[in-house]
Amino acid sequence: MGKVGIIGVGQSAFVRGYPGSIRELAFEGFKEAMQDAGTTTKDIGASVICSAPEYDKQRSPAGVFAEYLGLTPQPTFYVESLCSSSSMGLRLAYSLIKSGLHDTVAVIGFQKMSEISSAESQERMGRGADIQWESPFGTMMPAYYAMYARAHMEKYGTTPDDLALVRVKAATYGQINEKAVYRKPVTFDMFSDPESPMSGPVASPLRVGDCCANADGSSCVIVANEEKAKAFAEKPVWILGLGAASTSVNLAGRDLFTGLSVAQQAAEQAYKMAGVGPKDIDVAEVHDCFTIAEIMAYENLGFAQPGEGKELIKSKETYKEGSIPVNVDGGLLSKGHPIGATGGSQIRTIVLQLRGEAGDMQVKDPEIGLVHNIGGVGLYGNVTILGR
Repeated sequence: MGKVGIIGVGQSAFVRGYPGSIRELAFEGFKEAMQDAGTTTKDIGASVICSAPEYDKQRSPAGVFAEYLGLTPQPTFYVESLCSSSSMGLRLAYSLIKSGLHDTVAVIGFQKMSEISSAESQERMGRGADIQWESPFGTMMPAYYAMYARAHMEKYGTTPDDLALVRVKAATYGQINEKAVYRKPVTFDMFSDPESPMSGPVASPLRVGDCCANADGSSCVIVANEEKAKAFAEKPVWILGLGAASTSVNLAGRDLFTGLSVAQQAAEQAYKMAGVGPKDIDVAEVHDCFTIAEIMAYENLGFAQPGEGKELIKSKETYKEGSIPVNVDGGLLSKGHPIGATGGSQIRTIVLQLRGEAGDMQVKDPEIGLVHNIGGVGLYGNVTILGR
């Protein structure tokens, strides 16, 4: 059926409190992607809407968005896999195109988290775990990742200082990303300064600075078959490999606590499909919802051996000038994490990098990029490999 390419990408600014409706929020990322692709609504054969439910009152948002964005009567789909929803949406779009059912598909991710309080948001996130056996005990996302951080520290000697270095890098690039919600500098000394909000405890050993922020935002990726991609885009970016995996929702059913098995499995699938390995990746976006998550991602993706991820951040090998630049748009830690929009934002960053259009964040001459997007506490894993 030929190759599948990305011909347009878009993203709203990620903000703490978007003043409009969810359909207006979705339009911002959609508009940018459509202008980027040079397409009209008549060119879009189907749409895939991606988010995590229960942050707003709208049920079945796919139909609402399709109507508002002018994508009816084309079919529309709703995809939900928690924080990896829009990466899973890209996988569905790829499948729809490869099957021959559609030539062009729009993948739209969104989340307006400010419609509920922070406490309510944490409770909703807790429901991403098993509501019968785990979430009634009050487990929240920071506590889950704190357990992974503690296990990594116990086994490999990782320290809170290593985690702080991840946030310092994120802030280095978040400051120059106009789409990011957090654009302030963060220094290493802030983590030991009791007067700094970065040092405040959340779930030991994680501090405020180790955690990403909730945000409102949308993203959009326009995907097309080879013929349409070449017709519309001067620089189509090709989907080379896709990997996806899931695991036990209960942590009691897992046997790995120093990494995420779904990331390892999804990476293996994506590398095999693309015919490449970790050393072939020129730039990457990883799901740094917490600082420990980025260090684990280095290891799960094969950029470092187990326990050696901390050495990459210490040596600045994951900075823009390093051997494997990671999250040089600020990552979730600085951009913010509007759940359904996050994967699409990561994909947008890599597409811009491969097209040489990332501005001050541009890595030198990348040819192959990788996106690592996790749903829940390692419940879902998606890895996407893109090439120019």
